[in-house]
Amino acid sequence: MKVNQAEFIISAVGPSQYPPDALPEIALAGRSNVGKSSLINRMIQRKNLARTSSKPGKTQQLNYYKINSDLFFVDLPGYGYAQVSKSKREIWGKFIEQYLMHHEYLKLVLLIIDLRHPPSKDDQIMYDWLKHNGVPMCVVTTKADKITKGQWQKHVKIVRETLRMEKHERLVLFSSELGVGKDELWEIIEQEISKEIEEELEEGLEEPEEPVLNDIIE
Repeated sequence: MKVNQAEFIISAVGPSQYPPDALPEIALAGRSNVGKSSLINRMIQRKNLARTSSKPGKTQQLNYYKINSDLFFVDLPGYGYAQVSKSKREIWGKFIEQYLMHHEYLKLVLLIIDLRHPPSKDDQIMYDWLKHNGVPMCVVTTKADKITKGQWQKHVKIVRETLRMEKHERLVLFSSELGVGKDELWEIIEQEISKEIEEELEEGLEEPEEPVLNDIIE
């Protein structure tokens, strides 16, 4: 996808603040400091639209970024940060669960995992939860530039085995610094969006019910 325009729209803390635009939404989930903001910036070829932070747990809302007039990237609060209070984590958890389970415009979740390390317990829980609930998902392993290229497939294998991923399940190796995986990830996103359009067209082409004579006789 060629990105001509990208802008930050809102930090939503509840459904009443979701943008009114009926656009597909691509959500990014992952541990704090896993590189979600850097991934967004690389995908849209902008340096600082999505602000990166050295302080884990800073994102506490759904941050909406509008791409062209085609879709939203939605940056979810990072999980697994111990210094966030238990009560705050519970509030986030319920909020995010409602969004992931019931938001009609959500089309795909990018589960972001640091390629350098085996998926954490929190990563495994999120992956299992998304899969169990049938939420469309793609695993994206970030920070590939932090290890040598010859080690990439070894680390990808560890991620797949730790998550118990099946062969057909999608995983994209990504580097915000090098741009590795950007085109592949855009292709997956576009496939998900076009899939929805095709389904809507098919529904629109369904044969109408045959009229009943009694309906037209007064």
